[in-house]
Amino acid sequence: MRKPLLSLGFVAVLAAGCTSAAAPTSPNGGYVPPPEHHQPPACCEPAPSFAAAPTPYDGVTFADPGTNPFVDPGVDNQSTFGLDIDTASYTVARRFIDDGNLPDPASVRVEEFVNYFDQGYAAPEDDAFAIHADGGPTPFLAADETLLRIGIKARDVADDARPPAALTFVIDTSGSMSRENRLELVKQSLGLLVEMLRVNDSIGIVAYGTDARVVLEPTPVRDSEAILSAVESLQPGGSTNAAAGLELGYEMARGSFVPGGVNRVVIASDGVANVGPTDADTILGHIRDGTETGIQLVAIGVGMGNFNDVLLERLADDGDGFYAYIDDIDEARRVFVSDLTGTLQSVALDARAQVDFDRDNVEAYRLVGYENRAIPDDQYRNDGVDAGAIGAGHQVTALYAVRLTGESGPGDRIATVGLRWIDPSTSRPAELAQDVRLADLASTFGGTPATFKLDALVAATAERFRGSPWGGTYRLKDVLAVADELANELPRTEEVHGFLDLLSKATSIER
Repeated sequence: MRKPLLSLGFVAVLAAGCTSAAAPTSPNGGYVPPPEHHQPPACCEPAPSFAAAPTPYDGVTFADPGTNPFVDPGVDNQSTFGLDIDTASYTVARRFIDDGNLPDPASVRVEEFVNYFDQGYAAPEDDAFAIHADGGPTPFLAADETLLRIGIKARDVADDARPPAALTFVIDTSGSMSRENRLELVKQSLGLLVEMLRVNDSIGIVAYGTDARVVLEPTPVRDSEAILSAVESLQPGGSTNAAAGLELGYEMARGSFVPGGVNRVVIASDGVANVGPTDADTILGHIRDGTETGIQLVAIGVGMGNFNDVLLERLADDGDGFYAYIDDIDEARRVFVSDLTGTLQSVALDARAQVDFDRDNVEAYRLVGYENRAIPDDQYRNDGVDAGAIGAGHQVTALYAVRLTGESGPGDRIATVGLRWIDPSTSRPAELAQDVRLADLASTFGGTPATFKLDALVAATAERFRGSPWGGTYRLKDVLAVADELANELPRTEEVHGFLDLLSKATSIER
């Protein structure tokens, strides 16, 4: 059984640059260095470009976000993006590999791979967030590149200190949810959740197929028998009217809204919508009032055939929630018991980061991942721009590629990490900033922390999966070889063991 993950991770890694099959783009300008500038890593011989076989599932929808380019800080020294705590891309990849296939490259979002793993950052003592910085070379970087990790940890809130929670579940009961026992997995997940909530929390349930209907009016968790009976009554059938389900769900959530409490709508679905409005923009337009009155939308994906990753990610991102994918009961336990209940109280809304690179000490940088979370630099302090919601105890992870000028000393500044968010308790903006200096970096890969080594392996795997030309300088077998060498140094958790198993299986498939 996979060990429940107690927190997610925010790590900004200034890592090996990678372009993509899609043309590199930058919302703020920049450049892509010529290929000859990149010196292959010492560990590996150049590998052929990654090419996954056609997706073996029918009716799946992924969107390739492209890949960020290297940017000259002399042209643009700021990198701005919304924080992301989603993990769905990693578990979607695991589903592909467990079925004997390499992941669809368009399904791979590097930051969600790294976010999946606990980084072990210390919580802040006073502020809403603590910023941590470390880094060093890795076996998968070019000789002229360095990996810098910037970890952001949200403050913890004791369970007995959090306010009551009003959770409204919007459950897809369409005919496609009968495949692979998808609905049964959702029902089991809800059973796990009921056991973990407090007696003064409440659960309401809306089901949707061709139409939407109320299955359970908001009910205190102390009446668990009524909740579990309503869950057990759910049966699949009909078409998929997700818009109707969410509209009814938000109507229920508004009616049971707890001022100062935790108010969430949780949609569990394979993401397919084929009746009524079927695109994210239209559906979100129908429920937008709810996202503006303190109701967060969490999306839980299940199944793989007839699966719409794009819709679920957009709903969660624009609904100020998070997106996770459950492929078995162990993952359901992690998501519903740990991620959903352990981080129910939000400590930050519309959280975004802006990294300001020192032009004298950094020759080039590239954000690895977060391609669909980019925010124009001049909009960093525009609180009308949607960004990520961060729950108590959460960590978030992002990756960068950096080339240093080689002219800096230990005390010299490489970058300044800025965070901005809305405090949910006051609805006022707050900021925090911290410098990153050369002394924060180790001179060897062996001198870096265990979680940093893990991040390097996970990021290299994701880059290879998504078909990045920079990931074409090595094969999965090279990543596996390094992982085997580090086996006794990596964190000893079920999640890490699961990743090593995934990497081994993927290496066999690539061969």
